[in-house]
Amino acid sequence: MLVTARNARITLDAGYTSAFSAGSLGLRFEIALREEINGGWIPGPRLRSSCLERAPASYAIAEGEGRRGPALLREYIRDMAGQGIDAIKFQLSSDDAFKPSGSQYVTYTDEEVAAIGAQARESNVMLACHSQASGAIKLAVKHGFRALYHCSLADEEALDMLEAKKDELFVSPAVGLLWARGYEADDFGITREVAEKMGVFAAIERMQRIMPEMKKRGIRVLPGGDYGFPYLPIGTNARDLEHFVKLFGYTPTEALVAATKLGGELMGQDERIGILEPGYLADVLVVKGDPTQDVRILQDHANLAVIMKDGAFYKRP
Repeated sequence: MLVTARNARITLDAGYTSAFSAGSLGLRFEIALREEINGGWIPGPRLRSSCLERAPASYAIAEGEGRRGPALLREYIRDMAGQGIDAIKFQLSSDDAFKPSGSQYVTYTDEEVAAIGAQARESNVMLACHSQASGAIKLAVKHGFRALYHCSLADEEALDMLEAKKDELFVSPAVGLLWARGYEADDFGITREVAEKMGVFAAIERMQRIMPEMKKRGIRVLPGGDYGFPYLPIGTNARDLEHFVKLFGYTPTEALVAATKLGGELMGQDERIGILEPGYLADVLVVKGDPTQDVRILQDHANLAVIMKDGAFYKRP
């Protein structure tokens, strides 16, 4: 809990005034964190809190094992909603990091995901998912998930479904983790050979084909995701903007719009956030230099001259 609170401050130090969580290390950590931040007792971004990431117990071992069933999944969502959670993330697919070709495995049945979606709507809880497999993407779209992470195996049908619901959902590739594993994690035992076995480079190449196509279709693709690993520490989140420019063909301005305007839309707050307009909350970042020319300057916290959240200075010269 103390580390979680510290990471909230580090996130705000990095210029991020809002955060949509994709899973916590404790069931109630982020509920408590959100209330502490909202009360003004500790610094941090306004938070859409999450609980433990939910997955069938044996999803990394074999498809079809460890099912929980629709009734128990509904019970879990009702319990979390009663405690005050904002969003729940489900592992709708496995991952190559867990087992060879794991990304191709769907871990929940259609009946289970239908129950998840129906209960989330009844309980007013937002849904997020780890969805590498094309089948997992289709289940998430069909049953009303708001944030879909990775989506590296999206086929044409999945892209069509995402486009049809583009005003209701968001995609976050979380490419920063793959990049760090592939090129910067030798000191943590992830050599290039290990990264190759984990499917890192193949996934990056797939994303380089798929994400520009999503952008062309008007699907809201967001930077962020999976920061907090030892080789991808919280506070370095602005690196994702550079990845969007270098890997996905975004202009610096397009990457900034994804992180601000679209990020504000993801939060789904009653308040108006994400752009500078009369009537919107005054979240302002004043930067030394021009990030519309070189988005990398946002990675140096010394370049963040002013950080204002909701009209109050958090950092000023």
